[in-house]
Amino acid sequence: MPRIETALTRLLAIEHPILLAPMGSAAGGKLAAAVTTAGGLGMIGSGQASATTIRQELGEAGNIRVGIGFITWALERNPAALDVALDARPAAVMLSFGDPTPFTGRIKAAGCKIICQVQTLAQAREAAAAGADIIIAQGRDAGGHSGTTRGTMGLVPAVVDAVAPIPVVTAGGIADGRGLAAALALGAAGISMGTRFTAARESLWDQAMKEAALSAGGDQTQQTRVFDIVRGPLWPEIYPAGRCATPSPVVGTVAKRSWRLISRRRRKSIWRRRPMILQPASSGPERVSIWSRILLPHRRSSNASLPRPSRR
Repeated sequence: MPRIETALTRLLAIEHPILLAPMGSAAGGKLAAAVTTAGGLGMIGSGQASATTIRQELGEAGNIRVGIGFITWALERNPAALDVALDARPAAVMLSFGDPTPFTGRIKAAGCKIICQVQTLAQAREAAAAGADIIIAQGRDAGGHSGTTRGTMGLVPAVVDAVAPIPVVTAGGIADGRGLAAALALGAAGISMGTRFTAARESLWDQAMKEAALSAGGDQTQQTRVFDIVRGPLWPEIYPAGRCATPSPVVGTVAKRSWRLISRRRRKSIWRRRPMILQPASSGPERVSIWSRILLPHRRSSNASLPRPSRR
């Protein structure tokens, strides 16, 4: 395959300007290692800044060079997880969804490259001031969690102009070589892909989820908080719900299975926060109906508008 050399490939010493997005649900050590082996840079998702997850997935990656990604607001709750990551001397550490400033000094001191993912122009400038080596401009086209205002096509060139000469990576709606070509035309130095890799053999996704995603089309994309809720803890309200290109029955099935597996204490916690949880991700009465059926699949009480949690 012909090489495309950019500021990203030079900075990270990789062959192709492609990063694996560190999705906590899919980007484990095996997938990250596969992406690195193919010439990009694989990034391990740390989940909710879990030291246990980091150790486990680094073990799965073996001796392959990989990076580690953090949800910044989760790292604020568990800062010790960063020490575990830095002890492994990853190729890069990625911070997204929160202020990177409290952590960039430690990452720099450890000799690791800092990748900051941003969703607005203001965040891009803040990341640059905090010492980011690479900035990922994530448009609202992205799967999972993303911004709320600007699409990828408009955000990327604005960020490129604002933070030059820092290399900018495009994220959101990129799935093939055409997307990479478009990103380079916008001034970016590479791309970060998540959804495209979720169906890979090495992905942590369950096979049923992979098949459901492959059988769905882009027009079936839904924005939903279901996965956040059943995995926990809930994301801060300032971040929109995640997206998945999966038919509604599949989302419901996954949520119901997860609901049965979580502890009674967790169910009660979810029930106490039901006013926020049942706020629909998109407007429309059908969304409220989906939430009440999926998240609270119990027998309705005649004395309440919503069902009580099951004692099973």
